[in-house]
Amino acid sequence: MTAYPVVFGLSFWAVMEIVARPAWQWPGLAAVALVAMTVVAALEWVIPYQRAWLEDHDDLATDIAHALVNLAVLAGTAFALNALRVDLPSIWPDAWPAWAQVLLAGAVMDLGLYLMHRASHHVGWLWRLHAPHHSSERLYWLNGERRHPLSAMLLASPGLLVVVALGAPPVIISAWLTLLAVHLAFQHANLDYRMGPLRYVLGVAEIHRWHHKREYEDAQVNFGEFWMLWDHLGGTFHDRPNGVVAGEVGLRDRTFPTAYGAQLRWPFERPASAPTATRGSS
Repeated sequence: MTAYPVVFGLSFWAVMEIVARPAWQWPGLAAVALVAMTVVAALEWVIPYQRAWLEDHDDLATDIAHALVNLAVLAGTAFALNALRVDLPSIWPDAWPAWAQVLLAGAVMDLGLYLMHRASHHVGWLWRLHAPHHSSERLYWLNGERRHPLSAMLLASPGLLVVVALGAPPVIISAWLTLLAVHLAFQHANLDYRMGPLRYVLGVAEIHRWHHKREYEDAQVNFGEFWMLWDHLGGTFHDRPNGVVAGEVGLRDRTFPTAYGAQLRWPFERPASAPTATRGSS
């Protein structure tokens, strides 16, 4: 299926055009992400992976709130980190083409995301912040952004710190975050597409669905956000012919709150019965 390469390829082209034209950068990058994510949402109704996942599981409003807050948090974190490094020497390869700089920034940030994502499944307090992401009873275009804002910030900060310390321009960082938002929509999409051998390279839906298995013991795989290289190196890559279907994703704890505010409070409330998915929680 050509949906991913066409939509992501066009998004990459549009982002590069915007990077080359400073006057377009705002709101141009946000517009690219919005248009691409809307296309993914529409495609789900044309070629759904699971028809049961087309229905609102009392999650749409919550996931919209998560997306708006978390995209603002990531943009604000990147801006703040850049503000803190004023007048520091830069070793960033500014002479490289913009596309190469974006891919370099993406590789660094993606490694940081992999390491923090994996830690979030094995450190109790990090898991409690990360659990809302796994609480969705379906996978669809929007719940890639379902993250507690503190979790989103902790996941992204190590990679962001490194690229900012290296001197990456803010527009390069923003360009990658735009492309990552498009990719996350595809990664969690309820869209019946296949990527063939590229699934061993990119964290697309057919690979990432295994990570959302309700059985926590089976979900300790495919932590990569964009590149699967880190999972291959870390021994966490998993692929099987039979895919994850409706009824097999979410948390074992069916009492997990669905409202946005309640999900923000949940990690700090220490519920009487901890979710059975929180192996290693304290």
